[in-house]
Amino acid sequence: MIDKLEMFIALANERHFGRAAETCRVTQPTLSSAIRQLEDQLGVQLVFRGSRFQGLTPEGQRVLDWARRIVGDMRALKDEMRTVHAGLSGNLRIGVIPTALPMIADLTGPFTSRHPNVRVTILSRTSAEILAGIESLELDAGVTYLDNEPLGRVARVPLYTEFYRLLCAPSSAFAGRPSVTWSEVATEPLCLLTSDMQNRRIVNQHLAEAGARVSATVESNSTIALVAHVRTGRFASVVPMKLAEMFIGHGLAAVPIVEPEAEHLVGLIAPRRDPQTPVLSALIEEAVRLGSRLSR
Repeated sequence: MIDKLEMFIALANERHFGRAAETCRVTQPTLSSAIRQLEDQLGVQLVFRGSRFQGLTPEGQRVLDWARRIVGDMRALKDEMRTVHAGLSGNLRIGVIPTALPMIADLTGPFTSRHPNVRVTILSRTSAEILAGIESLELDAGVTYLDNEPLGRVARVPLYTEFYRLLCAPSSAFAGRPSVTWSEVATEPLCLLTSDMQNRRIVNQHLAEAGARVSATVESNSTIALVAHVRTGRFASVVPMKLAEMFIGHGLAAVPIVEPEAEHLVGLIAPRRDPQTPVLSALIEEAVRLGSRLSR
């Protein structure tokens, strides 16, 4: 039953029989047969079928909720039993918003030192993609904003408070200033993250509250691309303090943005499960240590 539920989850995630089969490393006929067997066992139709996948039936959507819980619990059980016999091991998949990538090693570095048999995969994702990935079991945890948009039912551990800086070239009129206002920021030719990023929505909000017109000459979903454009001397960007600190003294200036000095809480989120998997429990413990250290 568990393998059929996993195939059903893969189909719901991929919304395509062929891609779901590749994800599960089985042939498409094998996956299709497993879904039909699951429907026979449960006595309901799970999938609307035509020449291609056409979505889940209402019963299929309900079964998907149960399937994610059951498969998640089974993975947690396997994790715990593996830990009993072999110690903490496995693969941990963490989705991280781009603006938090500069600090992620502060969490994963000590974690991998304590648990060298755990492999960590770090994936740059939007806040919405992190929530969806945790729900679909494609991610084990995430690092995202905790206080700006609804998170739903997840466990959360505060890590640090994000402040904002105007990142600009030394030739900018603002480069030598002790601070700059949000309305002044809007006078610069800006390169900003794309609108699907929560950081961009935060920047838009503060610019709008300052009465400034929100505009960006260049947009990207990569903070590296933003920095590259700032380095040309033609653009400025609004970036978190932790990212800005990486480039101070390397040909760029980072000026605190005030009126207001906005702040937003960033932290670790994970599925709310009792008990947690041993790997996630260890990650949460590491996050608590890091959050305590950064809040001093």
